[in-house]
Amino acid sequence: MLKLIIFLMCFGVIFANNFWIVNPGPKYPPTKGEVWPKPQYQIKEKTFYIFNPSQFKVKTTNQTCSILTSAIERYSYVISNKIGRRIRKRKVRAHRRHISAEGLYKGHLNELEITLTKPCEGYPHLNMDENYNLTVSATSTLSSPSIWGVIRGLETFSQLFYLSDDRNEIRINTTQIYDFPRYKHRGLLLDTSRHFISVTNILKTLDAMAMNKMNVFHWHIVDDQSFPYKSEKFPELSNRGAFDSSMVYTKEDIERIVEYARNRGIRVIPEFDVPGHTASWGSSHPDLLTECYEGNKVVGLGPMNPTKNTTYILLRELFQEVQTWFPDRYFHVGGDEVALDCWKSNPELQEYMKNNTLTVADLHALFMRRVIPLLANNSKPIVWQEVFDEGVKLTKDTLIQVWKYNWITEMINILSAGHELLFSSTWYLDAIKSEWPDYYSPDPRQMVYDVTQNETLLPGIVGGEACMWGEMVDDRNVINRVWPRASAVAERLWSTLDDNINYKSKIPSETYYRIEEHTCRMIRRGIDAQPPTGPGFCIA
Repeated sequence: MLKLIIFLMCFGVIFANNFWIVNPGPKYPPTKGEVWPKPQYQIKEKTFYIFNPSQFKVKTTNQTCSILTSAIERYSYVISNKIGRRIRKRKVRAHRRHISAEGLYKGHLNELEITLTKPCEGYPHLNMDENYNLTVSATSTLSSPSIWGVIRGLETFSQLFYLSDDRNEIRINTTQIYDFPRYKHRGLLLDTSRHFISVTNILKTLDAMAMNKMNVFHWHIVDDQSFPYKSEKFPELSNRGAFDSSMVYTKEDIERIVEYARNRGIRVIPEFDVPGHTASWGSSHPDLLTECYEGNKVVGLGPMNPTKNTTYILLRELFQEVQTWFPDRYFHVGGDEVALDCWKSNPELQEYMKNNTLTVADLHALFMRRVIPLLANNSKPIVWQEVFDEGVKLTKDTLIQVWKYNWITEMINILSAGHELLFSSTWYLDAIKSEWPDYYSPDPRQMVYDVTQNETLLPGIVGGEACMWGEMVDDRNVINRVWPRASAVAERLWSTLDDNINYKSKIPSETYYRIEEHTCRMIRRGIDAQPPTGPGFCIA
């Protein structure tokens, strides 16, 4: 019996040790030359070409423009300098004989011919064409009818390069790609009110978005906490509403950001959230806001007062200025999380509601009905879902952004009413505990189809946005909190959906290896992305 006990104890120790065995090395070794987001159609061979920056040139045919010239310069630099740290140890002739013997070496990649078949557009827009064809061979070509497609194709081309195992040379495999996005609005919301984010980090964010083929920068520029937009018509708004005089965005800053985004095929959509989230406006214009009561005592200021004409006069003039600085046709007017109890507590509004047989929800609808027409004639509004939920009559070109719980029912209701929507509910990046697989799985069209089995509703979901709210991020950590988690949203909005990944446990294993490479790729290009999947390394 004693021998049996000793045997079982030893076996148990061995079993336990085997169960907890950890292999050395990275958890998910990165791929080499794989693209993120994944292209729609790709054939990649084992044969490869060697890239020599001193011998490579880009030739353009048909159309050209300053955006294309800038993109070629930018990506030529990336390919030559940001693929990885090379180690040149071998003698060139001996090395050439070695790789020729491998049978996969096809020679040097000396040229990329770019064919743009239509004139360049001035600014990216909702319905821009982003498709492209890319062939990597002895005569490599990139073609698209649109400058925006060329930019996406150049990003893909840059991601196909990788270092050989000995890090002696830059390689690229023989490849054919035809690619286009599933969703036309692929956005990132960045909140610059709760913590000020520098122009430098906004530009880095745009660089990262371009690497992930995201095309909308939703700039939640002001909120309760601060008003960093430096208006020329109403300078007092930021003079009194910003955290500090140094923490503002001037007209020159905005123009720089918009131009930087334009050159990367990214739209910049401003959000001025009204009537709620406006406490910072009250620092200079307390008359805009509603006095909130407890009994007969004023306890603070709440949402904008929807009954004062002066409110709408200021908003009209401010919006006119904003829309001259932001060229995109879409403008986000917010409309979410309005403190209706404040309106309900105010004696003047109580009297107004009584005389006009209105509820506080009706006041919200009244406000939005008056605000939306203040936008320029060619503008199209974006609103948060509460505006739809409270019965505001919206034009069919209004985009409704879904962000709350019970999102499938909400999307179905919006689509059934004939409206188009943006989806964000499962893509809140301020949920710090969530990792990239949590954002990778949800697909809004698939969720709606699974419930309705109605394909005709699906085109109404024009896209979605990852949202980085600013309570817990500032200039020191915003980049690594966003990336690579937003990369998961980017691939979900661009790439073909695999039917088997409705749950994160079904995510293909190759995705984990690709995002490792992509994260290191972002780091090499100056984006301080956080590790995506556990132990590993990146040689930048």
